[in-house]
Amino acid sequence: MIHTYSGETIRFEVTHKKRTSIGLSMDQYGNVDVLAPKGTSDERVLQILEENWDLIQEKSKEMKDRMLGPKEKVYEHGEKFLYLGNAYPIQIVHDENIQQDHAVFEGNKLHIYVKQLDDEKIKQALKRFYYQQCKTIVEKSIKSYQSNFKTKPRSVRIVDSKKNWGTCDANLQLTFNWKLAMAPLKVIEYVVVHEMCHMVHLNHDRSFWRLVGKIMPGYKEQENWLAVSSWKMTV
Repeated sequence: MIHTYSGETIRFEVTHKKRTSIGLSMDQYGNVDVLAPKGTSDERVLQILEENWDLIQEKSKEMKDRMLGPKEKVYEHGEKFLYLGNAYPIQIVHDENIQQDHAVFEGNKLHIYVKQLDDEKIKQALKRFYYQQCKTIVEKSIKSYQSNFKTKPRSVRIVDSKKNWGTCDANLQLTFNWKLAMAPLKVIEYVVVHEMCHMVHLNHDRSFWRLVGKIMPGYKEQENWLAVSSWKMTV
């Protein structure tokens, strides 16, 4: 079925089941599935769709963008990069007199100072910024949650990984992906708590997840952010 509202059109299917309320879900292509109680009128279904129209459009766009994959970044004024969960434009500052290329976050912009106007130089300055921010936030989070654990990590490293957001080995060495600096603060804290819990339980058994849930009751929301949005975390 098709419905147009506020100039936008969506495709949806309605399934009537033995239930007490109307539920909405979306497939990977942005099509909406409506689960409705038996006897629900078409008018009521359309009313629910229109009441949730903005959210449906937002999720549909997100699904389509995700299917297309991350766009190739350009290193020029105005290009946006994630930092702590929000997208901010970069501002390139060319200064031959600076000691080292670097980036700072100021005034809702990522200011990147470089000696040469070169894409690779700009990219590396931005990556160093993320490394530094990730290290600072991770170390602060470890201190914040340390009271929940009897043992302490022996070392903490920030690494470039294509597989993991964080790891903990048998020697209590913790590692974290520098790209975490692009995620919301609560997501970073979740990854820190997750790996610290591995200092107690090296596997993902029930005891492990009980400990995670005890320390961070809303951790599934943070897991979901990584599952849905991590593809955007590119430099």
